[in-house]
Amino acid sequence: MATYLAYANENDDERDTKKVFVFELKSDIDPRSNRKVRLAMEEAKNQEADLIIIHMDTYGGAVNDADDIRTMILESTIPVYSFIDKDAASAGALISIACDSIYMAPGASIGAATVVMGGSGEAAPDKYQSYMRSMMRSTAEARGRDPRIAEGMVDEKLEIEGISKAGEVITFTVSEAIANNFCEAQVSSIPDLLDHIGWENREIVYYEPSSIEDIIALFLNPVVSGFLILIIFAGIYFELQTPGIGFPLLASVIAIILYFIPYYLTGLAANWEIAVFIVGVVFLLIEIFVLPGFGVFGILGILGILTGLTLGMLPNDLFDFTFVASGKLFTALLTVLLAAIIATVLLFTLMPKVNEWKAFSSISLATTQQRTDGYTSTMYSNDLVGREGVAHTRLLPSGKVRIDDEIYDAYSRGEFIDKGDPIKIISSEGTSLRVKKVDPEA
Repeated sequence: MATYLAYANENDDERDTKKVFVFELKSDIDPRSNRKVRLAMEEAKNQEADLIIIHMDTYGGAVNDADDIRTMILESTIPVYSFIDKDAASAGALISIACDSIYMAPGASIGAATVVMGGSGEAAPDKYQSYMRSMMRSTAEARGRDPRIAEGMVDEKLEIEGISKAGEVITFTVSEAIANNFCEAQVSSIPDLLDHIGWENREIVYYEPSSIEDIIALFLNPVVSGFLILIIFAGIYFELQTPGIGFPLLASVIAIILYFIPYYLTGLAANWEIAVFIVGVVFLLIEIFVLPGFGVFGILGILGILTGLTLGMLPNDLFDFTFVASGKLFTALLTVLLAAIIATVLLFTLMPKVNEWKAFSSISLATTQQRTDGYTSTMYSNDLVGREGVAHTRLLPSGKVRIDDEIYDAYSRGEFIDKGDPIKIISSEGTSLRVKKVDPEA
């Protein structure tokens, strides 16, 4: 349940008190604000509010999410008013026009609804402009406002006598909006708005996101997302190096859930994007456990994982990035790639030291294998340096090697060494040997 702050006049007669539900829309119109509006309006209905007021200040955003929001407003059984505190541009104008009444603060504006591409800020192709013009016209008609003026907020070619010239989209000031029936009155605050409509006895309920929504917002932070990606890669890698432990894999699965669930709930991560990630993991596992070397499945697996993680952060429509802001695309790519690079560097740097950690070795397979099996897990001396043997398991880059029927923990210099490949020990790192692949014909 959400948390609310309620205020009421002490001397109000409760039987005549009107309940007013207020929520803010002061960010880009995107899947997150779409979800916020839906939750807020559902709670307003549960609270049996008499009026919903949207405290508006936005430059717009995604057309599809604006369409969802305006549909929710048009279908609301509770009257919805818009209080434009500063700006209601583009998608914000569409949402405001969908409201039963519009009120504006001094200095506010409404209009400029031309659809622009997220990356360049240039006008989008005409098919998008046509769709927006249609929505503006139909929405204005539904609320008894001039549909040509609403269309003129999108189409710069449309000239309306006394209001706009060709080559200019319509943007109204407060007085202009009032004169053209796109604003009821100028008010300085929400209480001032309620005084204007004669609601002296009222209870104002301000919507505040629940603790769950706060947690979701936290996990949408790129820094947190990047950290979860680190855990995803590290967990999968450590589980492959020490199969059977379970804890690294569990940590990775939890990180995957925590990564995708917030983006899924806010409408950013689509089912197919999550599926691309899962397929990528499957391809990578096939490459590691079924096919030798590193080929097509390995490359497709890595691309699938990186693609799923990146697209899950973006408000794209399949592979259409027309309305994805360049800043958001850059942030998503940087977060995923940087996390993947850092994870790779840390794994290749720290993995050789893992076997020296007492806490790790106590739960690893090294403690379950016996000397009678030909396995050696004691501290390795420098006497082994220079000796040759074969890879007892795959080294990715860590694994095990066989030297004269003895098995040792080892890791490569970063290269992939398949099971059975000839190797040479180049240094001893305590409980692990550093090896390289050798050419048997050399």
